Amino acid sequence: MEKDIHYDERDMTVSTLPSDVQQRFEAVSEEVGGPYEEPEEYRGSIGRTMFDVVNSSDETVYVLLPRDSLGKVASQAVVRIKSIEDHRSYLGVVVRGPLAIPNGLRADAAPIVESSIRGGFFIPEFHGLVEVEIAGEEIDGRVMPPRFRPLPSSPVFILEEAEVRAFLKTGGDVSLGYAFGHEQLEVAFSTQDKSVLPRHTGILGTTGGGKSTTVARMVAQLQRAGAAVILIDTEGEYTQVNEPTDDPTMVTMLAKLGLKPEGIQNTHLYYLVGRECTNPDHPCAQVFSPRFSSISPYAAMEIFDLTDAQEQRCQKAFDLTHDALRRFVWTDTIRAQVMSDFDEFDTGYPGMTLVHLVDIIQAVGNKLDGMDDNEIMQRVRTEAFRQKRPEFLQLISHHQSSNVASWRALLGKVNRINRLGVFDNPQAKPIDYAALLKPGSVTILDLADTDSPLVNNLIITELLRGVQKAQEDAYEAAVQEKRPPTPVEIIIEEAHEFLSAQRIARMPNLYQQVARIAKRGRKRWLGLAFVTQLPQHLPDEVLGLINNYVIHKIGDSNVISRLRKSIGGIDESLWARIPRLAPGQAVVSLANLGRPLLTAITPAPCKLRMTV
Repeated sequence: MEKDIHYDERDMTVSTLPSDVQQRFEAVSEEVGGPYEEPEEYRGSIGRTMFDVVNSSDETVYVLLPRDSLGKVASQAVVRIKSIEDHRSYLGVVVRGPLAIPNGLRADAAPIVESSIRGGFFIPEFHGLVEVEIAGEEIDGRVMPPRFRPLPSSPVFILEEAEVRAFLKTGGDVSLGYAFGHEQLEVAFSTQDKSVLPRHTGILGTTGGGKSTTVARMVAQLQRAGAAVILIDTEGEYTQVNEPTDDPTMVTMLAKLGLKPEGIQNTHLYYLVGRECTNPDHPCAQVFSPRFSSISPYAAMEIFDLTDAQEQRCQKAFDLTHDALRRFVWTDTIRAQVMSDFDEFDTGYPGMTLVHLVDIIQAVGNKLDGMDDNEIMQRVRTEAFRQKRPEFLQLISHHQSSNVASWRALLGKVNRINRLGVFDNPQAKPIDYAALLKPGSVTILDLADTDSPLVNNLIITELLRGVQKAQEDAYEAAVQEKRPPTPVEIIIEEAHEFLSAQRIARMPNLYQQVARIAKRGRKRWLGLAFVTQLPQHLPDEVLGLINNYVIHKIGDSNVISRLRKSIGGIDESLWARIPRLAPGQAVVSLANLGRPLLTAITPAPCKLRMTV
């Protein structure tokens, strides 16, 4: 018995008919009226579906192509399959191939190998083969989930470019690049499509895979489309995007696409007071000092990275500071406001500075250590506390804990951040978050010189809360004025340092705060983009917030396996490509697209500071 034919990598063989059988077929053809003429419904087709083989699946069909159709089909091509016999029509996407298969011989047969190695003219007749994933069945002009599969020998047609665009839904004012397998099919989305930006994005991939180019490209396109962009730059990589790129490779690639180098317009660069600016020549560089009062006490305690004992002392210190502010600093108006609508899980106490908290921690520790009242007050820096000396000393004396070591350790951790002088510094103003939300504005937050993930995380927390509040106000104003709200995108570089799986386990309040911002942002056109070269460190909770992905090369199979469990809709052939993607290639899965696409990201026209 002859061996069954299997269409896989090991045996892609189709036997040719013996000569005597071929002669009999030709004789019968002459008897019934001459050479075979293709029926009308088959004309224009590039191939036909074949019978199922052992490795066939319910979701895909194999399509045989004559030799002259091989150049007409490419990976990710969209095809229409007309199942003539049962009058059904299907749309599908090429997920494997086209493969060139010799007729009557294996591809590694001795004559073919010998001829290829030594040089010769033995090229057998061959045909093509593609694997097509069935995307849907066409019913009354709509694409519905398929209920059946195309029958064998069904003709297959290549869709026109307009039909492909309509099926894949690739249009929009923000273009990321071009889909593989298509001449001019841009992979894009609309800033007015609420299923994309406000539904949050993950840009993932190893170092050198092209994430920075993708981010810069997205920022440039969003700016042109009139969205507001806020980019948290922990490495200073984007601080020169206002200048055109001078990278020879990028310039050459742009020229091939008919583009030219140019900087991103309307950029503003903010850097921390007391820290170096990565690009001091930026025309709109501005120093800033964040306000500690914007940070929830619970989020701050988690970011401080305290032990259980230190966290208990820190909670008491916040309570004492709150009490001191209420009694010695706040006006009646502020007291009433705090009593009515204050949420300490969402924001900090009005007017509280890091110095206030340090004063309280230090005074309690000194009191427990037996220091006399004069020495205690000499070390208090807050004038309002000093003016209320008796009341202040009475306040801190009510604490009965005798564990001085925990208070000293807590003081060391909090004071280490305070000594940097970045919070509540009178030499710099806080960021005006409402000003960041103007249409077409690009804000870059330069955190490259902090040398402290703790400080970065505190600043990111303060920024997220500030932008959320400003966007809520802007959204309400837009609704009242009956105009479209301005979409806002916050891009967080090195997101794994802010929301790693290890940190989330110890920082539930911080995550809940980010989750609240993410959920509220979806209704108010506020989107988050998480960029990381270590996606394995992002917890499932964060991945659960993301609906759109741009995935560059990832070599670790374990990471890919985990992502496959969290990201739906990407077919097996695309997952298989991810470890082999070249720089600048990415699998793009956006909520607006008909299906994920392998994409060549268009080079960024602006200048990037390549960091290692």
